[in-house]
Amino acid sequence: MTSRHDTHMQLPQWAIVSPKRREHIVRVTTLLDGWAALMAIEPAERAAWHDAGLWHDALRDADEPLLRKLSLDERSPVEILHGAAAAARLESIGETRRDVLDAIRWHTLGNPDWARTGQALFMADFLEPGRKFMVAERAWLAHMVPDDFSGVFRQVVKVRLEWSLREGKGLHRETVAMWNTVR
Repeated sequence: MTSRHDTHMQLPQWAIVSPKRREHIVRVTTLLDGWAALMAIEPAERAAWHDAGLWHDALRDADEPLLRKLSLDERSPVEILHGAAAAARLESIGETRRDVLDAIRWHTLGNPDWARTGQALFMADFLEPGRKFMVAERAWLAHMVPDDFSGVFRQVVKVRLEWSLREGKGLHRETVAMWNTVR
């Protein structure tokens, strides 16, 4: 028998995710649902947040040929293609909410033109409690989102940029442009 919670977290049939990835998706979506409730967000935006969380990693475990085919991207590192691929798949089956599609498409890199749905997904993907680094700091930030959405978003962007620089990772232009809009 399927519980209400399981139905509420039903991935699309085309999703390609491991059990570990599914657990991450559930944690991200649960965090988004909690924030939306505490912030008393309107039902349409609440549904957008939920769906963005549920679908953001729906193709995270897909193989490279499928990700490149769906994303129409032959150049970017394969690790960042799953969001664009999932957004393209959703669009092909009729999803029209631009905030949901943009949130999913850019959730790995960020986007300076995001609606609040994209910002919320970016934070939830980073702050979800299953990650094993900066546990106390991330938990505190997650707790603060309903009271200081913009401030926490700015802090999450900063922490992610600092990590990329510290690890010698390249900065994508979308990520830098997003930072320039929040600092």
